[in-house]
Amino acid sequence: MYPLAKRAFDMMVASTLLLLLAPLLILVALTIWRHDRGPLLYRAKRIGRGGGSFTMFKFRTMVLNADQIGASSTADDDSRITPIGGFLRRYKLDELPQLFNVVNGTMSLVGPRPQVEWAVDFYTEEERAVLQVPPGITDYASLFFPNEGELLKGSADPDRDYMEKIHPMKMRLCLRYVRERSFATDLKILSLTALTVVRLLRPASNPVIL
Repeated sequence: MYPLAKRAFDMMVASTLLLLLAPLLILVALTIWRHDRGPLLYRAKRIGRGGGSFTMFKFRTMVLNADQIGASSTADDDSRITPIGGFLRRYKLDELPQLFNVVNGTMSLVGPRPQVEWAVDFYTEEERAVLQVPPGITDYASLFFPNEGELLKGSADPDRDYMEKIHPMKMRLCLRYVRERSFATDLKILSLTALTVVRLLRPASNPVIL
């Protein structure tokens, strides 16, 4: 029953949010377009449930062809980030188009964050258990690391530092979600995510205690 209830809940909430947030989505899209007349969305190839690839949508926060001139991991001081992109990333507004991924079934509201292919290739057999469930917009790891870019600031090799400093704890939290997943767990994570977004509006916020 849980997978069916989860899918129905995802569809209801994502569709409702898209309707309610439509004015904000249009405003963000117009602001991005006015900056450089480039694409509004960044279509990121990610690995989802079962190890298959899919296209994850985000508002574009970087210069054109950014993925061809730098690392996959992004520090807050990355020179590829546009002025409007920095603002969108800080307040997680760039993630809003992933509601379309939830509607089309490639993502869920709650689940392990989807990764790029090269990072998945490094997964251990234990870590590959996260591919058993749909990837999500938020999970325990998203709450523990509300701003990965801050941790990578000043890095000469963001991808390496991500794998060394962030990936181990992130995977432990993703595996925790896989073990504990339930409708109640999803509601808990969504509530804590809403709290985290509010706390991000304050400069000196602490991580939410899981």
